[in-house]
Amino acid sequence: MESKVILLVEDNADDEALTLRALEKNNIRNKVVVAHDGAEALELLHERGLLPALILLDLKLPKIDGLEALERIRSDVRTRFLPVTILTSSKEEQDIIRGYRFGANSYVRKPVDFVQFTDAVRQLGLYWLLLNEPAPPGRSPP
Repeated sequence: MESKVILLVEDNADDEALTLRALEKNNIRNKVVVAHDGAEALELLHERGLLPALILLDLKLPKIDGLEALERIRSDVRTRFLPVTILTSSKEEQDIIRGYRFGANSYVRKPVDFVQFTDAVRQLGLYWLLLNEPAPPGRSPP
């Protein structure tokens, strides 16, 4: 698991460190690019042309929240099919519904326990970085 980039969109320094530690502990050695708010994530994707293999997106973000960022990701043909996993502490049913309505591929609540969190990150990495066959970037279905 080396060549595929992960975009982590997380404004909380503790959660960022926890996620990076969980990736490392599971030997997921992909390059991780961190955006600290939705605006920075959209700049990386739309202006700098980053096409990550996986986006881990928090919902509660400054400037542009995670749901609005997701909606903008899905509205751009270049980023429309990038795998986006919402990784958040929110248990609000509305957040789950809106996340899927705006095109999230999965919704994962951040477990409080580090062991559970590490296992969740391992499973995400295995699926999205090894097993999943991504859509070609910048393509619309026929």
